[in-house]
Amino acid sequence: MSRDFDKWLSGFRASISGYDYYIDFEKVIRNVDSIKIELNILNTLVGANNIEDEFEHIVKRYPETLSCIPILLAVRGEEIYAQDEDGAYLYNFKNMNHDIDRYKMFMRKTGLFDMLSKHIVNNLVDYVLGVETGLDSNGRKNRGGHQMEDLVENYIIKAGFIRDENYYKEMYLREVEQKWNIDLSALSNQGKAAKRFDYVIKTENMIYGIETNFYGSGGSKLNETARSYKMLATEADTINGFTFVWFTDGIGWKSAKGNLRETFDIMEHIYSIEDLENDIIKKAIK
Repeated sequence: MSRDFDKWLSGFRASISGYDYYIDFEKVIRNVDSIKIELNILNTLVGANNIEDEFEHIVKRYPETLSCIPILLAVRGEEIYAQDEDGAYLYNFKNMNHDIDRYKMFMRKTGLFDMLSKHIVNNLVDYVLGVETGLDSNGRKNRGGHQMEDLVENYIIKAGFIRDENYYKEMYLREVEQKWNIDLSALSNQGKAAKRFDYVIKTENMIYGIETNFYGSGGSKLNETARSYKMLATEADTINGFTFVWFTDGIGWKSAKGNLRETFDIMEHIYSIEDLENDIIKKAIK
């Protein structure tokens, strides 16, 4: 039965972000806990009247507290470079490699001494918890990149397939060829391209190579993706025992629907999230 492209496209989603997409609190808390003792020692500087002297006393007695300084500036790492009219320095916070006066200059010029002595923060553990939360928001791009893969895998499992038994994650063409003795050179430009599928499902009579992606916004990449997968689907049709399947979604496609329509018109196994919700894996992969 033929499908209506416009109706299919109208069901595309604006987002697939789950509850765990925004902040990985387990990671945030783990990072804070790893330096909690050192932060509590530095807490004695909050509201200090003679903060430079007290800082020197703390660092000489507990040099490990230096390792906490970068995160107070929302920096991950053990070294920080800084320069001004007085010179340029690369500060090491893993070991006390500099004279204490150099570290005091760093604390003074970055404003950390002011923040602590003026009681702008009450507790460095809570402060760093906030910093780590902000830094973790930068990880959303990486988490988002795997969301469609994870969503599709959930439906693969729901359809009754078992990982590393009859479905496999991230398999290269050469691995598929070796495992099931099938010639996929038509897909690899005679072995010149190292193509990798997000998933491969093996049934009694067919091998399914699966690609997944989601585009919440438009861009030139979408047109190239549609053209590439159109060619891949055409090449796959020449191979007995192999089928190419594409799961895609996202309102970004509405700005590139011309190329997507062309692929949709020639590709039998192109599906959306709505198709997944309607058990397309059980119906189409046999």
